[in-house]
Amino acid sequence: MGSAKIKQIVNLARQQGLLRPRDLNARGIARQYLVLAMRKGLIERLARGLYRLPGGTSSEHQSLAHVCKRTPAGVICLLSALRFHDLTTQNPHEVWLAIDQKAISPRTGSVSLHVIRFSGAAFTEGVETHKVHGVPVRVYGVAKTVADCFKCRNKIGLNVAVEALRDCLQLQKVTIDELIRYARICRVERVMRPYLEAMM
Repeated sequence: MGSAKIKQIVNLARQQGLLRPRDLNARGIARQYLVLAMRKGLIERLARGLYRLPGGTSSEHQSLAHVCKRTPAGVICLLSALRFHDLTTQNPHEVWLAIDQKAISPRTGSVSLHVIRFSGAAFTEGVETHKVHGVPVRVYGVAKTVADCFKCRNKIGLNVAVEALRDCLQLQKVTIDELIRYARICRVERVMRPYLEAMM
């Protein structure tokens, strides 16, 4: 019986990439089997409340997977989204995460977070879902991220926003129409348009 439960845990970790104890609760598996799986070296603890198969490969995006596993309603944004889309050489030391204006602040254990609160379409539009280590990672697309950079230019710096705009145009990652659409959603069209026109 115990070995069957441990096998289930290992299979679940293989399918999902990262495991949380609540994933086991949903399948009626007691947490004691997770402890047994760790003692046998079949599962390893990554951070408080996060587990995976031992020797799993790490990547620069692993912290994004950790955060999204713990906060599935959040969206990777700003500097972390720029890095995800290869629009910056900076590697932020914390994960930038957008949450709904009314959401409770998330706890992510060992990962440092910079939380931004958005509301309405500024929160819900432009979200893409990518798999990282088997975990669905919600991240804003390129055009929305650039518009967000202009919206939050006082937090990240106008130079970062302008550089992101220039790079996404040079690399042809977006269209002008997409940029204008998200600039309107983020209410930064008047701020962004002069820079856009200068680069066209």
